[in-house]
Amino acid sequence: MLEKLYIVIPCYNEEEMLPITAKALLEKMQTLIDEQKIHPDSKVMFVDDGSKDKTWEIITKLHSIPYFTGVKLSRNKGHQNALLAGMYTAVEYADIIVSMDADLQDDINAIDGFLEKRAEGCEIVYGVRSSRKKDTKFKRGTAQGYYKLLSKMGVEITYNHADYRLMSKRAVEALQQFKEVNLFLRGLVPMVGFKTAIVEYERNERQAGESKYPLKKMIGFAIEGITSLSVKPIRFITFLGFFIFFISIIMLIKVLVTWAIGNAVAGWSTIVISIWAIGGLQLLSIGIIGEYIGKIYLETKARPKFIIEKNLEQGE
Repeated sequence: MLEKLYIVIPCYNEEEMLPITAKALLEKMQTLIDEQKIHPDSKVMFVDDGSKDKTWEIITKLHSIPYFTGVKLSRNKGHQNALLAGMYTAVEYADIIVSMDADLQDDINAIDGFLEKRAEGCEIVYGVRSSRKKDTKFKRGTAQGYYKLLSKMGVEITYNHADYRLMSKRAVEALQQFKEVNLFLRGLVPMVGFKTAIVEYERNERQAGESKYPLKKMIGFAIEGITSLSVKPIRFITFLGFFIFFISIIMLIKVLVTWAIGNAVAGWSTIVISIWAIGGLQLLSIGIIGEYIGKIYLETKARPKFIIEKNLEQGE
């Protein structure tokens, strides 16, 4: 029995890219249906994340084609929430869901590999970049360092995987049981479990529009990933505190011995360096703790992750 596939694509100010993306995906969906790999009622679901341009207008026009549908959020909620909104809406209609970005940097031909792994019984299939040759040295180095840091922090994450993946209806319904407000799907999805697999692909260049992830957002996303899924930074502060306390005891003994033998010398530079070092560590520690307290604050409010204003599947 053929499974119904929904491809969920978050969109924010993508009026330049959408026509190109829609054309490529239309051809892909028709090919997959002709080859009897997916159900004829399969669709592409665009999620308008509060765009300020003509993104939603384009989506509504595309809806006249049977293979396209769309969801409009009441306001901009960010990439992860928009992705989740599309997945949670699509799960009502689909048997399998593929999530990807609107820029076509993720090779749509990898979907064939996803479906092959799905046929083998996999509930989750990760799209993984085969290389980072097209990245700048800075981006390649920071990305590799970030994945290693996440691993050391105890976060389970697939190396070189973004949000290009296939999930079965069962896997998405399991994901719905996670109630976090602070979202980092790359770390949450592996927690779902079930049988998983990896499909490698070569990442393409963006064909139109601008990247929605400048350096500032990437850094924020990186911090979100660590603090949402690991408490090791707080434990690190605790161990650092014990270490500094141990050093202070040694320094105290040294000062007393120096005073006892009459060699006490005013150490202005040592005092200044010590004050700056300890002060910096205190501010860093307070900042890390504050990040966690802020997340606790947001979680206790239990605000909705997204609010759907329009759903074209329901004729709105």
